[in-house]
Order: sequence, then structure tokens, then C-alpha cells
Amino acid sequence: MNDFKNDFEFEKEVVDEALLDNPEPRCPVVLLLDTSYSMTGNPINQLNEGVFALYAALRDDDLASVRVDLSVISFGQSVQVLQNFATVSESQAPELKVNGMTPMGEAIVTALRNIENRKNEYRTAGISYYRPWLFVITDGEPTDSVMEASSMLQNAIAGKKVIFFGIGVENANIERLRQIAGSHDRVFKLNGLNFKELFQWVSSSLSSVSSSRVGDTIKLEKPSDDVFEFEV
Repeated sequence: MNDFKNDFEFEKEVVDEALLDNPEPRCPVVLLLDTSYSMTGNPINQLNEGVFALYAALRDDDLASVRVDLSVISFGQSVQVLQNFATVSESQAPELKVNGMTPMGEAIVTALRNIENRKNEYRTAGISYYRPWLFVITDGEPTDSVMEASSMLQNAIAGKKVIFFGIGVENANIERLRQIAGSHDRVFKLNGLNFKELFQWVSSSLSSVSSSRVGDTIKLEKPSDDVFEFEV
């Protein structure tokens, strides 16, 4: 009888202890970063500095430091989750290193699935959350299939399940990014290698979101002219 009971006993859901220790509402953010060989040299150095600056800025904001739930995923030789979802108060910026090609399709699918898994963890822990943000930053174009990724991303955008930003760097194929997202909205060309300026705007925007209530409509400050090339 005991064996029968054990065979059909359901496992209890495991709750992230960090969510129990910090019951603040969360704003999940995924940085999906291209680390292919074409980012060698100044591009990867500037990107690293920008990510470090983002962590520092969020850490200096009392609410953002405990509400922004940040994950960093790189795509180069493979898709790697360098930082699982965590607030900046309990994590450090990972160091990005170049290698490989540009498996953007696999990276987008991974990010969207991780976002849905994280939302389930919030629900299990009784944590409210803001709409997730997804940034894709690349200097090229996909070297793998993006059919599934494009379908998932466009459905997520249309269903208001994610706020998407596609950022093209230097020789990035901006039109390809727009095709994947299914829209020209929220797809931009970075002005030079101004990653610090980009992430200053990101941190400012996330600080505004973090100080609001879940469900509020927030008007984000327009990025300065030295962040994006708006003519593309």
C-alpha cells in the first residue's frame, strides 16, 4: 500500500527562496547579447562596460535594486544563461567573452521560455510582476533558423506578454530584426558603440517602472539623440 502511495505522490513545487525572502513585485528583464566573433575588440569591451554600468545604476536605486529581476543570456558559440533571474542586490554583472556564430533564433526561444517559467515561479510564490522586458542586442544577423523564434516573439508582443527592444549595432541587419519582431516599433540602430548611454536610458526607464504600481501605464522618457540613430 505504501509503495502504491509513493508511486503516485506528487512532488511539491520548489519555490525560489529569494522570492520568499524578498516579496517585492518584480520586473523581469532579459538581456539577450550577441557575443559572436564579430563583436571582438572594442564592441565587446564597450558592451561589458555598459552592462556593468546598468548593474551599478540599478543597485543605486532603492526600489529598482530589489524589484528589477535581471537575466543575462549570451549567444555565440552556444546560447548560455550567464545570469539567471535575480535582483542586482543579489547578483553581479557577468563578463562577456566572444566566440562562435550568431544563434539568435535559439537564443530568443530560450529567453521567452525562461520568462514564462519565471512568471510561473512568481505565481507560486505569490509575487506580483510587471510586464517582462526583452532586449536583443546584435551586430549581425541570425546564423540559425528563426522561424519558431519569430512566431513566439510576435505572439508574445501581440499578446502584451513582453516589451521588446531590438538593438542593432554597427553592421547589424536592422531589417532582419524587424522581420523577426514583425514590426518596426522598438527596433533601433545604436548610435556607434554608445552602450553606456543605452543602458543609462534602460536603468532610468526601469527605475520609473519600479517606482510605479503593477498594472500602471508608464510613459517612458525618450532616449537622447546620442543613443539611437532614429533615421533608420
